Amino acid sequence: AIYTASNKDYYPAHYVYGSDDSSTAWRYEDQQVSNPNPQNGYIHWSYSLFSDGGVPEEAFTSPSTDKGGAPATNPGPNASWWESDQVNDQGQQAPGGATPLDRQVKRVAFAGNAAVFPRNKFYSSGGERKNQLAKDGSLSFPSSTILITELYYGKKQRWKALRTGEGVYKSHRPVTPFLGRSSGYDVYQEPEGSGQTARFRYPTDDEILRENDIPDAAIDGGTASSLNAVGRTHSGKKDANGGAANFGFADGHVDIETIAGSIKKRWWGDRFYTITGNNKVLEGNGN
Repeated sequence: AIYTASNKDYYPAHYVYGSDDSSTAWRYEDQQVSNPNPQNGYIHWSYSLFSDGGVPEEAFTSPSTDKGGAPATNPGPNASWWESDQVNDQGQQAPGGATPLDRQVKRVAFAGNAAVFPRNKFYSSGGERKNQLAKDGSLSFPSSTILITELYYGKKQRWKALRTGEGVYKSHRPVTPFLGRSSGYDVYQEPEGSGQTARFRYPTDDEILRENDIPDAAIDGGTASSLNAVGRTHSGKKDANGGAANFGFADGHVDIETIAGSIKKRWWGDRFYTITGNNKVLEGNGN
């Protein structure tokens, strides 16, 4: 609400590539498939709230996780901001150099719904789809559309769902709830289609994994569905895949549910609002 009120009703991008290594400035033409200036790091959605909106950094943490949350992907020169086994995306170990330093809260326990909070792929020189910003007023059912959720911690795995095999913790990424109907994981390669043909679908039951089966980097291609990176900390509700997570909705309320339950209730929305072209989602729960 703080952000959209000041930005013409638009939600922020979940992250963008910075145009320098310290400010919040970014260039449209830099938001490509890969970062043309990786030394500049990421600008995360949290930064626009705690740096300009007066929201304290602690608001992005959770008491259910060690140190409150996952570290930034590029934590910078302070060793205490890193995990012990962490490598930033430039291959540096703690303490890294002064750059890259992400403009992000030092610890974050939450990720946005990528269907509402887009990734930064706004520029395309090829034929693939691009991201676009979504407006609060464009959501069909704000009271039943997830805005943010808890990330999977796992006391034994320690952010395994975010961590690549090389030790990079991709905490800047949103959770992508949908899969392409013909392209699978890479939603940007899904044909744009025409008319009312749905181009995206919810995951099926067997695409949500049990906790012991969650691989590295579930949020970034480790599994078909990045919903496997959603938290399962709370035992108030449980199923075969683990516990439940808290979900924050676009109208401001919070509810608790398992991942499978959030899919069956279609809480992730009816459209992939933040991707160009036909963004309709198949009706039903994906089964």
